[in-house]
Amino acid sequence: MGTEVTDPARERLRRWRLVLGGDAADGTGHVLSGRDAAMDGALAALYGKDDRAARSGKDRSAGLGASAPSVARWLGDIRTYFPSSVVQVMQRDAIDRLGLATLLLEPEMLEAVEADVHLVGTLLSLHKAMPETTKETARAVVRKVVEELEQRLATRTRATLTGALDRSARVSRPRHHDIDWNRTIAANLKHYLPEYGTVVPERLVGYGRASRSVKKEVVLCIDQSGSMAASVVHASVFGAVLASMRSISTRLVVFDTAVVDLTDQLDDPVDVLFGTQLGGGTDINRALAYCQSQISRPTETVVVLISDLYEGGIREEMLKRVAAMKASGVQFVTLLALSDEGAPAYDREHAAALAALGSPAFACTPDLFPEVMAAAIEKRPLPIPDTA
Repeated sequence: MGTEVTDPARERLRRWRLVLGGDAADGTGHVLSGRDAAMDGALAALYGKDDRAARSGKDRSAGLGASAPSVARWLGDIRTYFPSSVVQVMQRDAIDRLGLATLLLEPEMLEAVEADVHLVGTLLSLHKAMPETTKETARAVVRKVVEELEQRLATRTRATLTGALDRSARVSRPRHHDIDWNRTIAANLKHYLPEYGTVVPERLVGYGRASRSVKKEVVLCIDQSGSMAASVVHASVFGAVLASMRSISTRLVVFDTAVVDLTDQLDDPVDVLFGTQLGGGTDINRALAYCQSQISRPTETVVVLISDLYEGGIREEMLKRVAAMKASGVQFVTLLALSDEGAPAYDREHAAALAALGSPAFACTPDLFPEVMAAAIEKRPLPIPDTA
């Protein structure tokens, strides 16, 4: 009986000791050993309050130091002791808290890290400064993440949008081969003749030839300021997926204070990503002016602005431009982010002004994006997530 009481109590002390970090004031009195001590050392190296022990040379766990070998050892430790999702968070914190971004310029370091969307964003912000010996390794890391995202998102996106394209292309006087019999029967059930056991189809419902020609045009207009890094990664992957669909003509435009059209690189999202330049100012009005100039069929066009809406250009002109596009028949979608993290800090005044124009701004996860695009293609209300 005494053992049953003691073990849970010791386990609680152990957990509290790992949480509190072993400071003299933690009050647990619990001494860690073995794997627990190694885990604690890896945590203390990143989240420890000072590096006095590291300077004394007695305990490397109090800081990572500035050398690549010590960081590489630490990266190996955290991958040993923690699951991948935790490793990615710790890497991100190490880059932010300890200024380790420059170490990512070394190929050996890149091979040791756990690749994720946030690491890709960091690499893209550094790629102009990368030595040639590192660039190929960086591209390999970025490609790994991009391929994982494509594998996760592509099939569902194509299926969802193909259905939306078919529904948006329905015609009321279809040719025989274009008749949607399920919907035709459903629409004519009131004309059922029981004596003949048949339905008289007074109204035919059919599909257009969505798969044989371009039916919709999509313009992805992406803010490449530093806070939008994860959104840029996801948007580039989605841009490549959309570009692979024959029924959709896709254009991808990135902007800061300048505007760059990366449409001709959409066959490889890695090329798109390395064509971006994270950071800098923002001129949304200028970017939308370019996008507007590329629209030839406004009633069949969806423009997706992905931005935190901090406008460095002419605010009133930006709003007038959005209003003009909507008045011409363009479906205009405003996303504050395209990532799993939700909305970053954003300009609420501009968001409210866009909402007043009928284009509410909201954060969108990658899993929700196909549904958002399907709704825009079909010209129905967008599935805006409830953030209350």
